[in-house]
Amino acid sequence: MLRRKLHPFPQVLLALLLASALQAQTRVTTPEQQFGHQIGADYVLPNYQQLVAYWQKLAAESDRMTLVDIGKTAEGRTQYMAIVTSPENHRNLARYKEISQRLAKAEGLSEEQARQLAREGKAVIWIDGGLHATEVLGAQQLMETVYQLVSRDDPETTRILSDVIVLAVHANPDGMDLVSDWYMRERDPQKRSYSNIPRLYQKYIGHDNNRDFYASTQAESENLNRQLYHEWLPQIMYNHHQTGPTGTVMFAPPFREPHNYVYDPLIITGLDLVGAAMHNRFVAEEKPGVTMRRGANYSTWWNGGLRTTVYFHNIIGLLTETIGSPTPMEIPFIPNRQISTADLPYPITPQRWHFRQSVDYSVTANYAVLDVASRYKDSFLFNIYKMGRNSIERGSQDSWTIYPRRIERVQEAMREARRSATADGVMAVGGFVTNAPNAEESQRYHQMLRTPEMRDPRGYILSADQTDFPTATKFVNALRETGVTVHRATAAFSVNGKSYPAGSYVVTTAQAFRPHVLDMFEPQDHPNDFRYEGGPPIPPYDAAGWTLAYQMGVHFDRILDGFEGPFEEVRDWNLQPPAGTVAAENATGYLLSPRYNDAFRAVSRLLASREEVHRLNGAWEQGGKRYEAGTFYIPAKGTTRQKLEQLATELGVSFDAATSRPAGEMVRLRQPRIALWDRYGGSMPSGWTRWIMEQYEIPFDVIYPGQLDAGNLRRRYDVIVFVDGAIPRAGDSDDPRSEFLNRMPDPATIPADFRARLGRVTAERTVPKLREFLQAGGRIVTIGSSTSLATHLGLPIGSKLEGADGKLLPREEYYIPGSVLQARVDNTQPVAFGMDERVDVFFDNSPVFTLGPGAESQGIRRVAWYDSAEPLRSGWAWGQNHLEGGAAVVQAPVGRGTLYLFGPEVLYRAQPHGTFKFFFNALYPAAGE
Repeated sequence: MLRRKLHPFPQVLLALLLASALQAQTRVTTPEQQFGHQIGADYVLPNYQQLVAYWQKLAAESDRMTLVDIGKTAEGRTQYMAIVTSPENHRNLARYKEISQRLAKAEGLSEEQARQLAREGKAVIWIDGGLHATEVLGAQQLMETVYQLVSRDDPETTRILSDVIVLAVHANPDGMDLVSDWYMRERDPQKRSYSNIPRLYQKYIGHDNNRDFYASTQAESENLNRQLYHEWLPQIMYNHHQTGPTGTVMFAPPFREPHNYVYDPLIITGLDLVGAAMHNRFVAEEKPGVTMRRGANYSTWWNGGLRTTVYFHNIIGLLTETIGSPTPMEIPFIPNRQISTADLPYPITPQRWHFRQSVDYSVTANYAVLDVASRYKDSFLFNIYKMGRNSIERGSQDSWTIYPRRIERVQEAMREARRSATADGVMAVGGFVTNAPNAEESQRYHQMLRTPEMRDPRGYILSADQTDFPTATKFVNALRETGVTVHRATAAFSVNGKSYPAGSYVVTTAQAFRPHVLDMFEPQDHPNDFRYEGGPPIPPYDAAGWTLAYQMGVHFDRILDGFEGPFEEVRDWNLQPPAGTVAAENATGYLLSPRYNDAFRAVSRLLASREEVHRLNGAWEQGGKRYEAGTFYIPAKGTTRQKLEQLATELGVSFDAATSRPAGEMVRLRQPRIALWDRYGGSMPSGWTRWIMEQYEIPFDVIYPGQLDAGNLRRRYDVIVFVDGAIPRAGDSDDPRSEFLNRMPDPATIPADFRARLGRVTAERTVPKLREFLQAGGRIVTIGSSTSLATHLGLPIGSKLEGADGKLLPREEYYIPGSVLQARVDNTQPVAFGMDERVDVFFDNSPVFTLGPGAESQGIRRVAWYDSAEPLRSGWAWGQNHLEGGAAVVQAPVGRGTLYLFGPEVLYRAQPHGTFKFFFNALYPAAGE
């Protein structure tokens, strides 16, 4: 009997640990006490207000947690970040942040100093949730993880809290309130769903909120980037998403190829290390169904997402995609996911799945990351220094980045050499020419990859004398938001014999974030990526090319050698352009160049304040200076100069004096009455367009299909804008399987306030009303797939991308995912006023036009076209020769109105400022309209 009362020591220890953990848990409020149920319970979904209330309570109850306000959201909510670590670490938080910043910047530190800081510092690990609000697991697992970290006292948690500072970040507060409230609006739990939400879950851009992290246009992007690249600079960031690949529970790193060529290889090996720890823990905890690499399409090529932009800042970025919903679901039977592979080592059997299981998987993943960060704390801290130091050294000397197209040129040279050797009768071992070059040849071929002109730039100069310097300043702001060091010239200087004025911006590559600098200025060279030789292409996860400097149309010089000058670091947040000037008083009027994008913002303000604005339809000279077609003329009144001075100061635009009223034809402008198409649930391209128009202060109404179908449009509007996805392709409306026929929910299932948004654009009901609008003098702007309106209207405009059989070219022959191409522009046409003769356009398998017989006689004109067999500037363009001669932008008269067709994405995610003028010009009438 006595022996039965004795317990083995491990059991005693376990009992003591459990008791300790339970005792610790009583110190903080549990989710069950706060919400009345565990996090992840079926059919319930707390909203952001409830999350904040719980976090505020936990922060008050626990000395492990601090709650930080990181800024306001688009809808005005406070965005919170929870900092969780040991009480001792909280007392020295400022010091640990300083260490993290110094190691990440890698400036002025020797290797030994860096190692000492790594030993002293704490690993800073970012875990976020909720970015894509309908992926509801993200925010819920974040609540559960924070609770476990502040409540558990087991040895692993204690070690983690001692070694690690956890940044638990809610990425989209507005969206969480919208989605959770929508789900919970039904009293009957069985009817709850977050499908058919009436609007985007981020005020302007919805799901594209994860496409904004190098441009930083949205409030939430700014808040998150400030913490990532200015405040904390974590060594690892973990971005939670949904959903997992069918037949699995989760995708977790590592990722499939390709990876981007400009960032440090320690990123790739770091991903492998952390990914292995995650998968190992899942298997050890008997949690099957986690895949990796080719188990999904995610890669590390693209820059722009919350998870991917960090790679270009020497941060290990993690992504998981996990199944799960508060409404229980089924894991289906997928035969090829029932066998173990290197990408799916532990398959899961088909079964009923509950939301709490997904929460548990997420916590396992979080703990795996925190555990490996704790165990390898010193290495992660030192490695971020090492990557930054590598970048500084590469930017301080001649360096080369090897790209696929350069390898292809060398391979072709090697093939040609082998062909020549065979033709000359030169034979090698066994009677065959060997594939491997000898030592001398190897050196020669290697040098082909490292010619002087192929060197990576030491820096870039954006001269202050470029006309649209305010847009160049916007580009610099995007760099600054993501932590890039930018300098400004305090005096005039010269580099390589070229003079630059004071105020020019200078971006050197001898800085820790050199990969991001290169990626914003240099073209991306996506490899040819096919399922098999001669087979279809594998689509990239997102864009293949995006060079922001190209998209924004800024003028810059690449400097290949080291240079110095009178430079000071720019430290301003949201840098303003230098103030413009207003010419001498007593002028007859004032002239504003159409080269400024912000000229349209200025015009909008002037029209709103009842100033008179005209536009030159042709060039005009005054005092030996030529003013190009499209120049704005503002007659002087008593109130005019004061307004212009304010505009010059705020926008950085300048106004010349007109000594007389310009000769030649002018069009008086009035504020256009603009309708912007949208749909129930919200269109992201429409949301981006809303945001752009608000930034440029252009008034507009949002219009839904039912209002279009009601007709009488010309009485209310001058312009109607249809973004990509608004108008069905020809034939779609007749196909009963068409997405356009099945998109809308049953009106009875949604609140009455939103029912007017229902409907779709159709050839039968909507197109006749649009024809009437055009014939009555209206203007219609179409972008991307909505250019199919030309076909619906019967205009002689065809597709350049059709083969001899009249069908679209197959992907094996032609495929251009999101990339930057160059087009030729006829800037004498009003829709292209103010533009250069060549422009970089963002192209995403976009329409390309041909003008059919009779088009020119009907007044149909091409405005921009691809005049080269190789228009690719950045990205991937398989079969790009098919574009040569095809039109990118077309304008067509219809009755007394005008239809504009913009094939490329001229407003793509608010990034291509270089093509904004196409859109802005189309909003105002040209001569004769």
